Amino acid sequence: MPRWVTDLESFRRWTHAEDFPDYGLIASFDGKLWIEAQMETVLHNKAKGKVCAVVETIVEEEELGHLVVDRMRLSHPEAGLSTEADATFASLETLQRQRLQVKQGPVSSELVGSSDMVLEVVSTSSVQKDTVVLPQLYWKAGIREYWRIDPRGTKLRFDIFLHAKEGYEPVKARNGWLKSAVFGKSFRLTMKLNGLDLPVFKLEVR
Repeated sequence: MPRWVTDLESFRRWTHAEDFPDYGLIASFDGKLWIEAQMETVLHNKAKGKVCAVVETIVEEEELGHLVVDRMRLSHPEAGLSTEADATFASLETLQRQRLQVKQGPVSSELVGSSDMVLEVVSTSSVQKDTVVLPQLYWKAGIREYWRIDPRGTKLRFDIFLHAKEGYEPVKARNGWLKSAVFGKSFRLTMKLNGLDLPVFKLEVR
C-alpha cells in the first residue's frame, strides 16, 4: 500500500489508481485495512452465481433497479466503509434520489452511498468479516437488507437481515422461506451434490 494512503479518502483514491491490485479483496473497514487474497471456493462461487442469476432476472423483468455483482466497490464515507460485496442492489428510487450514486474514477467505477441490499457468501477466510465487521458497517451505512449465505459444513445457512433501530434483525424462516421487504418476495435456498460431488444450488421464489 502506498505511504500516502492514510485514511478512507486517500484509500478510495488509491482504488482508482492504475497500480491498485486487480486481484483479491482489499477493503477499508472503519480505518482498518482488510486484505483477502484467497481464491473463491466452488461452494462460494456457485452459491453467489445462483442467487445473483435469479435475483437479476427478477430485477430485469420487473424493472426494479440495478444489481451489480463482484468487483464493484461500495463506499460509504460516514460509515467508514469501502469494500467489494458479492452483490449489491439499488432500487430505481434509491438511484433517482441519489441515495446511491455511481462515481466514475480514472480507471474504475465506485458505488457511493446506501444501497438497498448487499449479499455476502461466507468463506473460511471471511468469517470475521462477514459475521461481525460488515454487519455493523452495512447497518451504519443504512443498507436495508443484508443477505448472507454460509455454504460450508453439512448444513447450508441462508439468512436475510433487516435494518432495525439497534442493528440488523434476522428474518424468521417459515419452512425455509425468507421474506424480503426489498423485493416483496420470499426466497428459499437449497443445495445438493450432483453425481460428481459438485454443489448444485436452487433458489426458489414465491
